[in-house]
Amino acid sequence: MTPESIARLSAGIRDVPDFPKPGILFKDITPVLAHPELWDIAISALIETAGDTRIDKVVGIDARGFIFGAAVADRLKAGFIPIRKKGKLPYQTFEKAYTLEYGEEVIQVHQDAIAEGENVLLVDDLLATGGTAAAAAELIDQLGGNLVGLAFLIELTFLKGRDNLPASVPLHSILSY
Repeated sequence: MTPESIARLSAGIRDVPDFPKPGILFKDITPVLAHPELWDIAISALIETAGDTRIDKVVGIDARGFIFGAAVADRLKAGFIPIRKKGKLPYQTFEKAYTLEYGEEVIQVHQDAIAEGENVLLVDDLLATGGTAAAAAELIDQLGGNLVGLAFLIELTFLKGRDNLPASVPLHSILSY
């Protein structure tokens, strides 16, 4: 990606003050979704994070990770695996609980979603504290997947979420705030 493309992508992220609660500056990705050129830049940048590594499956985290992950999987000719909030998947699942600042959440994945040794790229729109992505990484490991990369459109660096993710796995953020 060129610096000009990344600058255009960054300009497409809308800041929404005091959402979802006072004191939070929300990074809204919906303008990127609505603009075909920005959408292409975002997906192309996420794909570039894989380099020359063969990707068998792309994991997207509920819910905006589905949007980006499915598009990345399509372009990479890889399978797409949704990791969802508890109770949303219809088949046998593995689950992982993780802590939020206001409580606990549980995510799940189908038990047959990833075969032993498959190369997996985890894609999400935002890396904040890293709790959800760390739980997703543990589920990928539990299934026997080989997590080869973590790709985020946006990283809120001041929250130090990357400190909670496996240091041995390459982590790429397209935009950092």
